[in-house]
Amino acid sequence: MGHLSGLKEYLDESYNISIFDQALSSNQLWELHLHNHRIIKAKITKNPRYDLNIKIDGEGDEELPKTDVKLIYPEDLAGSVAPLLKTDKKVRDLGLEAIIPPKKRYHIKNKSLFPLMKEKNVLFFTLLEGEIVKGIVAGFSRYEITVNLKGGVPVTILRHSIYDLRDKKGRCFLKSFQETHRDWEKNRLFVSSPPEK
Repeated sequence: MGHLSGLKEYLDESYNISIFDQALSSNQLWELHLHNHRIIKAKITKNPRYDLNIKIDGEGDEELPKTDVKLIYPEDLAGSVAPLLKTDKKVRDLGLEAIIPPKKRYHIKNKSLFPLMKEKNVLFFTLLEGEIVKGIVAGFSRYEITVNLKGGVPVTILRHSIYDLRDKKGRCFLKSFQETHRDWEKNRLFVSSPPEK
């Protein structure tokens, strides 16, 4: 048994932060990557629990389930983000859809994310439709992971849209792999609990 130094404090501070609240209060256009390879520019007008009310630039109002959103960032960064996103054609060709039941998703444990963020490891997030987001974890919360791409350009990945997460060496950080390998216990932040008397 043991724990990661600083993880509990980080979660207490950050776990309930939402990019959708930030987008709503900004009153700016945001670019959203949705399932079925749809990319829209929109303002968030309401942020209920499970859906988003948005006003799409040049189109009008729409309500969409949050599970449709894969990736979000301020619209003024779109020109910087587009060239940095790659595609894994094998994953794209699987034709995967949004995974609604949480138990069936590809989870990443907070214990895995926290050391990767602190060490500033370059990571490769593969999304369900094949997009590859390469960068350094800048922060994470219950439903989101913010990644700084090359040049420090921030994008926020919705955790439900992730298919795989690996480092430069190809090491997998999905919960299914890490439950056995427990890489967080090998990190310098890991503190072994004192033996019980």
